[in-house]
Amino acid sequence: MNTGQVAIEHNKPPAKAIAAAVAGNALEFYDFIIYSFFAVYIAQSFFPSTNNDKYTSLLAAVAVYGVGFFTRPLGGLLIGAYADKKGRRAAMMLTVALITLGTLGLAVTPSYEVIGIAAPIIVVIARMVQGLALGGEVGPASAMLIESAPPDKRAFYASWQMASQGIAVVVGGLVGFTVSSILTLEQLNAWGWRIPFLISLVLIPIALYIRRALPETLEEPTHHSGTQMITIIFSRYRNEVILGVMVLMSTAITAQVGNYMTTFAIDTFKLKPNIAQICTTSGGLMMFVFSLLAGMLADKYGRKSIILWPRVALMLLIVPMFYLLVKTESVAMLLLVTMMVTLLTGMSGASSLVAIPEMIPFKLRATAVSLIYAISITLFGGTAQFVITWLIKHFGAVSPAYYVAGTSLLSVIAILMMPETRHINVKD
Repeated sequence: MNTGQVAIEHNKPPAKAIAAAVAGNALEFYDFIIYSFFAVYIAQSFFPSTNNDKYTSLLAAVAVYGVGFFTRPLGGLLIGAYADKKGRRAAMMLTVALITLGTLGLAVTPSYEVIGIAAPIIVVIARMVQGLALGGEVGPASAMLIESAPPDKRAFYASWQMASQGIAVVVGGLVGFTVSSILTLEQLNAWGWRIPFLISLVLIPIALYIRRALPETLEEPTHHSGTQMITIIFSRYRNEVILGVMVLMSTAITAQVGNYMTTFAIDTFKLKPNIAQICTTSGGLMMFVFSLLAGMLADKYGRKSIILWPRVALMLLIVPMFYLLVKTESVAMLLLVTMMVTLLTGMSGASSLVAIPEMIPFKLRATAVSLIYAISITLFGGTAQFVITWLIKHFGAVSPAYYVAGTSLLSVIAILMMPETRHINVKD
């Protein structure tokens, strides 16, 4: 054992592990989510359409949103392997540094009108850097949380991963609501959408300071190279990887549906931006609360049932809810749909993020979980907003619900095939 990197620094309360993970994770997801919230304005700044087709411009913006997902597998491989070699804390410090660079690129890049084609190129690069950071964040953070937790509270600790995403949505929604309420539409289009990104830059030093006190849980670093780890993972744990990707597929899609509701409300229902932000903020609050509830229930009743039943409920409810939403076009129904989608997604997703790391052995955990998460988010989450925008344009406003229902069915099948991991030893 490396005495400089003990399993957990016992003089530090385990709560510090949660605080360190949440501080950086919430900040990184905030930056990623804010892009989704302000996609309409970002589209106009960086991707103007020559024929004034709003859908063409918006499709370009959400496509670049998706670009950030496609560098996640690389981030998962590089930073996950780094976490298995050098420690969870070092990897999680690195992800905060990368997200800082990506956010800076989005916040200060001049518009297309000012610097021409260089503007969207810089934005694409910034999104790729953000994707690297988030691709490498989830594996080390999940590993650290379950490895530092008491055995009977592993799911609750791990549920803070999903809960921190809810915090990011809430904070992003509150910032978006405030900015949208204070500024005019002209100001939002011109420069107002940059304010939330600048706010995150101010908060980044706080996340770095908290993560410096992160308890290290890597007892013995792996001596395998990154290539060797990938070979071992896909040869010995192929089934676990496939099941993990299929389980997280529907979580990735429905999380993006929840994030997209702001754009949906503004672009489809013509609601004012501040009203649309209220709905998204409420959804984030539901994700925060019910993710933690799911963690507590999973510790008591096991992982599989808490992953399964919220996903089944969403699969059955999503289509009728969207029909009612489109028929009524009411703020109350928009609020209800957003809250239900995020509530059920949070419960299923939070439980998944403890069960999947528990299926992977200690020395490969950060790398494998990073890859599973990054692959599922890239293939399904990264394309979700583009697919949703395209479906709405060609098949109407209800069509995304069928997409969610179909992919949820596939995830339900994968969940049924998963082992129950509640009683395993995570240090093996």
